[in-house]
Amino acid sequence: MDSTCSSESIYNLIPSALKEPPQPPRYTSVFKAAVKDDMKKFKTAMKTMGPAKVEVPSPKDFLKKHSKEKALPPKKKFDRNEPKKPAVPLRTDHPVMGIQSGKNFINTNAADVIMGVAKKPKPIYVDKRTGDKHDLETSGLVPKYINKKDYGVTPEYICKRNEEVKKAQEEYDNYIQENLKKAAMKRLSDEEREAVLQGLKKNWEEVHKEFQSLSVYIDSIPKKVRKQRLEEEMKQLEHDISVMEKHKIIYIANKS
Repeated sequence: MDSTCSSESIYNLIPSALKEPPQPPRYTSVFKAAVKDDMKKFKTAMKTMGPAKVEVPSPKDFLKKHSKEKALPPKKKFDRNEPKKPAVPLRTDHPVMGIQSGKNFINTNAADVIMGVAKKPKPIYVDKRTGDKHDLETSGLVPKYINKKDYGVTPEYICKRNEEVKKAQEEYDNYIQENLKKAAMKRLSDEEREAVLQGLKKNWEEVHKEFQSLSVYIDSIPKKVRKQRLEEEMKQLEHDISVMEKHKIIYIANKS
């Protein structure tokens, strides 16, 4: 093949990629180095990525028992002749003179009077025209309920009402006892009542545990029926527990 043919190849017809003109140099501030130095100078240890690299404490330096308790001062020897009070100043001693204070006592006292709470005057009474004053609280003119003769004593109507309530309760108890004898009822003891109460609570916990095991999404009729049944059982057990806790005395039918 001739060299002329190679220079006139069809690939020469494809335009070559345009070369971009060279970019101008990027601007760099002259204060860049100074800013970096200032940031390193004022940057604390914990502002970096992670805690500062410090020396790891030795495992031998663990917290020992009674190490944080305050130590008592050393015991001093008691000296009976040691003076307890400072000595009386001598006759030749003179106070320090020339000390001045910058405090404005006039303005301070005025502010204290303005901002202070007014004192409540003491109650008094005057029994003579000459102006003799006496304490009103200790005079007996002011009524004090603690000095009454019947202070702290239960009123008669309350005592009467308590007697009526007690009598009505006794009559009711007698009526109940008679009906129980007729109906052959049996009274539960405290131990039996407590056992029944604990059994009801245990049944409620079992039903509640089964209720919590239900699926969150109820999408079928059997699931709805089961949920309603568990809710009714829990409601009935809660009612029975409240009745047992509310009433201390419970009677049941005697089967024998």
